[in-house]
Amino acid sequence: MKELVADKVGMIYKLPDGGSVEALHDVSFTLGEGRILTLLGPSGCGKTSLLNILAGFLAPTSGHVSLGNQEINGPGQERGMVFQQGALFEWLSVAENVGFGPKMNGRPAAETSNVVEELLDTVGLSGFGDKAVYELSGGMQQRVALARSLANDPALILMDEPLGALDALTREKMQGLILKLWNDTGKTIVLVTHSVEEALFLGDKLFVMAPRPGRIEREYELPFAKLGLTHNPRELKTSPEFIERREEILSLIWEMEEQIMGHQGGGL
Repeated sequence: MKELVADKVGMIYKLPDGGSVEALHDVSFTLGEGRILTLLGPSGCGKTSLLNILAGFLAPTSGHVSLGNQEINGPGQERGMVFQQGALFEWLSVAENVGFGPKMNGRPAAETSNVVEELLDTVGLSGFGDKAVYELSGGMQQRVALARSLANDPALILMDEPLGALDALTREKMQGLILKLWNDTGKTIVLVTHSVEEALFLGDKLFVMAPRPGRIEREYELPFAKLGLTHNPRELKTSPEFIERREEILSLIWEMEEQIMGHQGGGL
C-alpha cells in the first residue's frame, strides 16, 4: 500500500528583513492509497505550501512526508503535478506534450505513442494529438495537462487549483472528468481549491485548514465523490446533505476570515 504520510510537517519562510512567517505547523495525516483529498481554507492557510512539499518542490523546515514508506525529498516520477494554467509546452503538439515524460525516460517511440493515444482517449481528446496547444480551449488544455500527469503512471497526482481559470460549465464538466479518472485509474489525488462546493464534490476526504500558522482545523469523510460517479452533479449539489455541509464549512471559513481581519485591524 502506497500511503501518503505527513508527520508533524512545519514550514517557516525567512523574510528579507530578518523576520519569518510560519506557513505550516505540525501538520500530520495519513492518506490511504486510492483516496482523493481536497484541501480548503482561507488565504494564507498553507494549502499550496503543503502541496509543494508533497510534490518535493519544497523541503519542510520540520517533520517529513513519505509515499509508500519512501521519504519525499525532491521531485519524483511517482508524483504527477497539474497546475492551474496547465504549464504546457507551447512549442510542442498535444501528443508531444503528453508523451514528454515517457520520452525523457527513454521509452521506445512506439510504446510512447501507444501510451499517448490511450491517454488522449481517456481524457476525451482522441484526434487532437497533432494540434498545437494554443489552438485548444482552456478546458481542453487542462485535459492535456491531466493526460500528461498520468503518462509516467504516478502513484500520486497533485493538483493546484486545476479548474480555477475555467468558466462554470467547463469547470463542472472537468470535475466529472477528474472523478472518472480517479475511479478508472485508482490513483491517489490531492487537490487544492478555493471553492467549497468543488472541495465537497471532489473530495472523499476533505481538510479545512486554518491560517497563522497553517494547520488542519477540521477533517471530513465525505460520500459525494463516489456518488458523483453515478448521480447527476446538479441534483447532488442541491441535495439537503450537500447544502448543509457546504453551509457548515462556509461558516467555519468566514469565522477564520473575520479573525484574520480583526487581527490585521488591531481589533478596530
